[in-house]
Amino acid sequence: MPALSTSERRYRPRLIDSSLARALETAGAVVIEGARATGKTMTALHAARSHVFLDEPEAQQALTIAPRSLLDGDTPRLLDEWQVAPELWNLVRRAVDAREQPGQFILTGSAVPADDATRHTGAGRFLRLRQRTMTWHEKFGSSADGVSIASLFDGDHPSADLQVSIEIDQLVDQLLRPGFPAMTDLSIEQSAERLRAYIDDVARTDVHRLADLRHEPDVIKQLITALARSVASDVTFATLAADVRSFAPAITADTVSTYVGLLERLFIVERQLAWSPKLRSRARVRQSPKLHLVDPALAAAALGAAPRTLLRDLTTVGTLFESAATHDLTVFASTLGGEVRHYRDSNGKEIDAVITLPDGRWGAVEIKLGATQFAAAADGLRGVVEQIDVAAVGAPAFRLVVTGTGPTLTADDGTVTAPLQALTP
Repeated sequence: MPALSTSERRYRPRLIDSSLARALETAGAVVIEGARATGKTMTALHAARSHVFLDEPEAQQALTIAPRSLLDGDTPRLLDEWQVAPELWNLVRRAVDAREQPGQFILTGSAVPADDATRHTGAGRFLRLRQRTMTWHEKFGSSADGVSIASLFDGDHPSADLQVSIEIDQLVDQLLRPGFPAMTDLSIEQSAERLRAYIDDVARTDVHRLADLRHEPDVIKQLITALARSVASDVTFATLAADVRSFAPAITADTVSTYVGLLERLFIVERQLAWSPKLRSRARVRQSPKLHLVDPALAAAALGAAPRTLLRDLTTVGTLFESAATHDLTVFASTLGGEVRHYRDSNGKEIDAVITLPDGRWGAVEIKLGATQFAAAADGLRGVVEQIDVAAVGAPAFRLVVTGTGPTLTADDGTVTAPLQALTP
């Protein structure tokens, strides 16, 4: 089928667009992965010149009769939901080898198929991109003088804006606005209902497509709620298991680990790995990852958190806000080819987010709900950096404190503070 026209798509530009364009100039095939409803198909259609939806009956019939025919069409050709026909992977790889041209195929998928010894890794032919839900920048926009992460890495300091960005009630409202493109125009009540249905679909259908589970869907739903309660923390599987035992008294930490792995394969859960620099002190770096759900509004829906209840529970607001900021920083970092990790050592010193780039540069980020926490956060960042062996890893390109309600400014020691809504790639 030919690609849809621009008017038919009603496409809303995404930050991943530039990464996809670069990848298509480099690799024979690009794989866009991400949770259901994050906009993968629309993003791919925007770049493709022809497409096939592999979960449609006509495509399923062609798979049994003439699978190679599904690769025929103008390039880049989109193979949407390729994981329903993993046998196409090797056919795509061979087609890329035969054509010897970049930008031949785009594959989208909302689940990672089980490992198959007959499926080639795709090394050298495929590039993978992760499509996450929309950032605050994509949902709400940023001012013309926003704080660019790329510019911070280049040593630029943002212009000061001493006005409080938003009030706490508006912050809570924005936290509850999902980053799933189809839900951005819904009311908070409507989106919460859709998100609860999304969680129900994951528990009842999606995980069962990947594995035969011993437990009922309510156990998976309770696990998602437990994960929501612990987002942005290095929670253990034993703790999660204890949280789920009201629904499954005999569940073990190993079983919970398996279920979390399935949710990762569905891109519902994402790990924020630990950063392990060389230290000057004798402290030991903790290696446990932090766990995040795909969207902070999904975590809020799992907790049944409405605006009125959140305004009485600023601890939960702070946890959700840290996850939201980490999510956005991860999307911004990906446009630079980087990633976001966290740092915590045996002395209790920590950095909420460490942005690392392929060229070795790194930036240290603390995430705080309110502007009044800036001074303490800046002191904390300085204290951590002082014990890191910067001769080995280099000094941080910047120190940044992201707040929910604060101004934008640069302190005398060079630490930048900015509200999340001001951040841009």
